[in-house]
Amino acid sequence: MKNSILIIALLLTTILFQTNCIAQKTKKTKFKALVLYENGGHHLEFTKAAKPWLNKLAIDSSFTIDYIENTKTINETLLSQYQLFIQLDYPPYTWSEESMKAFQNYMTDGKGGWVGLHHATLLGEFDGYPMWKWFSDFMGGIKFVNYIPNFANGKVTIEDKSHPVTKGIPSNFLVKKEEWYIYDKSPRQNVHVLASVDESTYEPDSKIKMGDHPVIWTNDHFASRNIYIFMGHSPELFENEAYTTLLKNAILWAANKN
Repeated sequence: MKNSILIIALLLTTILFQTNCIAQKTKKTKFKALVLYENGGHHLEFTKAAKPWLNKLAIDSSFTIDYIENTKTINETLLSQYQLFIQLDYPPYTWSEESMKAFQNYMTDGKGGWVGLHHATLLGEFDGYPMWKWFSDFMGGIKFVNYIPNFANGKVTIEDKSHPVTKGIPSNFLVKKEEWYIYDKSPRQNVHVLASVDESTYEPDSKIKMGDHPVIWTNDHFASRNIYIFMGHSPELFENEAYTTLLKNAILWAANKN
């Protein structure tokens, strides 16, 4: 009797061990992401809402995240550790020559994917820093010229419904309290536009408009998967299912997991 109980106990222990091993393999990290975020200014509230959302997504989708709040540590060695780089509301200036070169190589050599939000297209002469010409070309050859400082609601229209990033997103969806950047020209001729904002839907209406106004695009001229999503000012975006689905799709696609 005792021998039978011992044998059963051993069998149960073996089964539990094997089950645990299978579970661990299933939960194996799929990729590592580096998130560059702003830790100050009026985009801080967006960052505070984004980080717990990203952390939960990482757990649910089996990837890991490391955060940095400036570009001082960005170099070839650092970026080589990650399969995805997320530029969360961080502008394309104050970067050192080393960090700029490392990021450029990361994108042109196909070393990892990139997701950029909102402030990533604050291109121009700001705070005493010159225009990063390469980054302007990367974003379709644009330059920031204006924005809606008092914010406006606007309807975003999906243009490419077949792209993996737009899967499960309605044909159009409302974005509230956004700044809506204006560029010197539309990037459309140089990038693959996935969505644009219908400026006629601005509420309240604004005279600050640019006509053809893409807000989500990818630049297919680079080896690395990349996507820019303009919307990224209000923390309320993380209560918008269309936006969170979009961002999740973008992250998994850029990491080559979608």
